[in-house]
Amino acid sequence: MRLLTVAAMRRVDAAAIAGGISGFTLMETAGAAVAARARARLPKGGRALVLCGPGNNGGDGFVAARRLAEDGYAVDLWLLGDRAALKGDAALAAETWSGPVGQVPVGALPPCDLVIDALFGAGLSRDLDGDARALVEAVNAGGCPVLAVDVPSGLHGDTGTVRGVAIQAIETVTFVTLKPGHLLQPGRSLCGQLTVAEIGTGPAALETGLAACGAPLYRNGPDLWATGFPRLTGASHKYTRGHTLVLSGPATKTGAARLAARGALRVGAGLVTIASPASAVAENAAHLTAIMLRPCETADDLDDLLTDERLNVVLAGPGLGTGEPTRERVAVAAAAGRGLVLDADALTSFSGQARLLAAHLADGDARAVLTPHAGEFARLFDGTEAMAGGADKVARTRAAAALTGAVVVYKGADTVIADPDGRVVINDHGSPYLGTAGSGDVLSGLIAGLLAQGMPPFEAAAAGVWLHGDAGLRHGPGLIAEDIPDLMPAVLGGLAEAGLT
Repeated sequence: MRLLTVAAMRRVDAAAIAGGISGFTLMETAGAAVAARARARLPKGGRALVLCGPGNNGGDGFVAARRLAEDGYAVDLWLLGDRAALKGDAALAAETWSGPVGQVPVGALPPCDLVIDALFGAGLSRDLDGDARALVEAVNAGGCPVLAVDVPSGLHGDTGTVRGVAIQAIETVTFVTLKPGHLLQPGRSLCGQLTVAEIGTGPAALETGLAACGAPLYRNGPDLWATGFPRLTGASHKYTRGHTLVLSGPATKTGAARLAARGALRVGAGLVTIASPASAVAENAAHLTAIMLRPCETADDLDDLLTDERLNVVLAGPGLGTGEPTRERVAVAAAAGRGLVLDADALTSFSGQARLLAAHLADGDARAVLTPHAGEFARLFDGTEAMAGGADKVARTRAAAALTGAVVVYKGADTVIADPDGRVVINDHGSPYLGTAGSGDVLSGLIAGLLAQGMPPFEAAAAGVWLHGDAGLRHGPGLIAEDIPDLMPAVLGGLAEAGLT
């Protein structure tokens, strides 16, 4: 579940070596792990092309090539750079290879069943150019499946961004634990299947690396939040499971609020009420049964509704409309000190005013979760440090959470969830079929429903994102937003069957 940055992984290696394990032993074990995955993909007696770079990633490639050759596979090995320039453990690994070494560039790629990409590792500090770029482009154009070592060459291990050009792999073998770039897009799509191999660094060295990361980085999954997931007992009833209040827009703009409300109800909130302008009550009523309705025209009306302390979570934004009336409702909900989920129009209403929103949230010490997609994030945090992180989505989300004092769910194919205390979760449990109108509204409802049942905001956000992704994976093609709440019984049942809830 824990992720390591590139710098932290270097600390792991250094700590293991300081503890008495030689760097060459680590390289030998890493290369053996690569060879094992290559054997799983090669036909009997097949041919591999091993591409080695000038550093330790190339050293892993030399080891893998030797082991495959010893097992009877045909192996071609190409080296980017001068063999005499190899240093340290990479030079030792090269000495164990007795076959020919082709020097890049050597022309067209030879016929092969598998390319092993051991050119560059996760710490690449510049864009690929020259012979390196030409070789990567040739590999991608060649169509032969690629097994990448550590990361596909050209991919940055911390941000998942491409340094000029990057290899498209069908599988990536990395060591000890995953890095953020394995899960962040476009890195996630370039890595293919992810395999994590132990190389003998040991738990003490791992702890050194984790400490070097500072605030924890996690891959999203039930192990992260299952212990706090809502559980029913014989004494449970609807009033012990929380009451979510969803704010609806006017007539003809009510669908988003209903999607959110159904998400909250399906994930287990005991009661859900939609508060809408009087003109929209009949429209909402025509589509709802178990979800209650209350008229609510103004911020003062909302203030009156919130005198009922059983309404322990407010969800504002989906279809609510933008501008001053929405800002006033958010201010009232925040001052009430309840759980608070803000999405869509509630976020856009504070475009360029993230600090004003932060002040409102601090006013009532609200337990808030913000769920922006990329466009809403850019509008809300325009001109703040949250937009200074460049391509580093983790850094931007962490800065946004620190600025607002809220949990921030930066949505996308690589949703990132950050707590104000610095903890970050990256979610890769999902499906592209979730990219459909209204899907985000349901997600906000899932998070609100979990908050209503007592989950802390960070855990509720991480769990809601994972459940939402699991629904997408279960349904597959043809998914529409209305399907997601109806998939929750199967999603929650799967967790229960696995003993996770």
